[in-house]
Parts: sequence; structure tokens; C-alpha cells
Amino acid sequence: MSKNEKTSSPSLKRGWFQELKLEFAKITWPTKNALAKKSTVALVVSIILGLIIAGVDMLIRAGLHFII
Repeated sequence: MSKNEKTSSPSLKRGWFQELKLEFAKITWPTKNALAKKSTVALVVSIILGLIIAGVDMLIRAGLHFII
């Protein structure tokens, strides 16, 4: 390692953490209500898709039993 690499390492780390802190300051976190609404929508859509997949699976099974 050269002298430049050894001496610049602490300043690079400090600069990286300062930039990280600035980036975290830019984050806009959702409100409780927005988070609750989005979570509810995700849960409802997951349940609906699960029911659709289960229904298609049952139809395919019934069709296969009818054929076999």
C-alpha cells in the first residue's frame, strides 16, 4: 500500500458516512394511515390471488380425474 492509500482511507470512510447520513435525511417515510392502507391492499390482493389459484387448481384436478 502506498502512503496516499493509507492516509486517505479515514477520510473516505468519513465522507461515505456523511453522504449516507445525507441520503437518509432525504427519505420520506409513509404515514401510519398510508402504511396501513397499503398493507391492507397487499393482504387483500394476496388472498384473492390465492383463492383464484386454488380454484384453478381444483378445476384442473377435476378435469384430470374426469379424463383418467
